[in-house]
Amino acid sequence: MKEFTLAVHSLGNIGCKVVEAALAAPDCRCLGVIRRADSLGTRAQDLRGLPEYASLADLEAAQGRPDVIALCGPSRSIPDTAEAFLLKGYSCVDSFDVHTDIPQSVARLEKAAQSGKAVSITAAGWDPGTDSVMRALFEAMTPTGVTFTNFGRGRSMGHSVAARAIEGVADAVSITIPVGGGRHSRLVYVVLEDGQNLADVTARIKADDYFAHDPLDVRQCRDRQELAFVADQSHGVLMERTGASGMTDNQILKFDMRINNPALTAQVLVSCARAATRMPAGCHTLIDVPPVKLLPGERMDIITRMV
Repeated sequence: MKEFTLAVHSLGNIGCKVVEAALAAPDCRCLGVIRRADSLGTRAQDLRGLPEYASLADLEAAQGRPDVIALCGPSRSIPDTAEAFLLKGYSCVDSFDVHTDIPQSVARLEKAAQSGKAVSITAAGWDPGTDSVMRALFEAMTPTGVTFTNFGRGRSMGHSVAARAIEGVADAVSITIPVGGGRHSRLVYVVLEDGQNLADVTARIKADDYFAHDPLDVRQCRDRQELAFVADQSHGVLMERTGASGMTDNQILKFDMRINNPALTAQVLVSCARAATRMPAGCHTLIDVPPVKLLPGERMDIITRMV
């Protein structure tokens, strides 16, 4: 089985789970974790024995050049970070999740990847990501119809990060609540910075593009200890499509899963890192990646087992 090497960039919720998924993969050798210099020496348990470095240059000097870098920082920082690495010839995978910005980001990263002769697999979590693949397959099976993607109930990492970036917020967790028909409401628990009031912070959150399109309820927690009680990392999706196959209507398709959010996102990133070593230069999303390239092992063995 051919081995690939991986570097993990950032050790947040996703980065910790990427470390676990990489160590569990039979064909992945994780070279280490790249972190801010002022974070080195902390969270030893989350590193699971892997070395940590303040820069890619430091990691490369000690461990050699990684085949792929898994970008695990805040979603809004991903396009800038990915572009910089791709231009230098480093292949990257990420779980960028700002749906409305994905086409623009793909075009941007395509130019960088082609310039650096590298591979980018972007927006590769579970939504966007594996759910995107399911929506494509549903539409291939029933070309005429409508698909509803209902998330939750559960913690949204992207929305939580966005809430924490709002002025006056010391910490926050955002819970996605399905309303039905592909609609959702957001329940955001916040710990306020000293001197802030809930009404002002709520207005700022509502103005953010992450939250502006859904019903919003913001509730205050006294401190981070109280916030921890609502910071459940579970999540899920129920995808439903009613459509027609050819001239036959009333075809009903459903896909349902309940998951640990960062763990599944991380697993998809490691599978995409494997695929990145098998893909041509350029920027790809998960619907561009043949499923066989995501799995360890030889193509014909996988076909024999799966088809």
